Amino acid sequence: MNSLMRKLTANADPAPSTSSPSEFDPTESVRKGKSFDLGHGSEVFHVPRFFPAEQSWAWFDYLNKHVPWSRPTLRIFGRNLVQPRDSCYVAAEGLPAISYNGHSPRAYSWDDFPPLKDILDAVHKALPGSRFNSLVLNRYDGNNDYVSWHSDDEVLYGPTPEIASVTFGCEREFLLKKKPSKMSPASGDEPKSKRLRKSHDPDQHSFVLKHGSLLVMKGYTQRDWLHSVPKRAKPMSIRINLTFRCVLQ
Repeated sequence: MNSLMRKLTANADPAPSTSSPSEFDPTESVRKGKSFDLGHGSEVFHVPRFFPAEQSWAWFDYLNKHVPWSRPTLRIFGRNLVQPRDSCYVAAEGLPAISYNGHSPRAYSWDDFPPLKDILDAVHKALPGSRFNSLVLNRYDGNNDYVSWHSDDEVLYGPTPEIASVTFGCEREFLLKKKPSKMSPASGDEPKSKRLRKSHDPDQHSFVLKHGSLLVMKGYTQRDWLHSVPKRAKPMSIRINLTFRCVLQ
């Protein structure tokens, strides 16, 4: 993105509007996606370029500046560790509170950040029948920020949760690997992406999540698979990731 465009978007209205229907139709854009059958009821759907680039940059700049990002201290295997990325939680009123690794994030309202409702509306139009009522935002501020191997298999999401992931900013590699038959205590180390890239194992997959992309995990993906965003060796700019979920009531 050139410096002039970055300056224009940085000075844009604090709540950028959605592109007009003539410029962006979620139902048309989603047709560019591809489904990946992981077997045994697990599926991933990927649209490399879902949102228009210019609109995506406007949203990126708004979220980067206006979301109250935090980097909490987590309790992992008896140790206090600072989460290796910034995060924020948004949820509909009346939903049960969430908690992970000893941290219970504050739930902000959708009304606190109006552009999020525009993004959610576009995702709903692209995925008929899907309904999301909560959102975890993550900001990866450089190549050393990451998320370890994990699955979002908490009871409050149900047995077959659908999670829609939207990326704005720097592209990052997203990895999937099959859960072992018996889960051994996992370390907090970041995933080893080089090993996965060299492997042709059908139980390991890699996706490059580009600016404006959409990736959806469906079915038993959380039950049977782990996912991660690894560190990278070369310097990288900021990536903002939105993961839409449905908390059962």
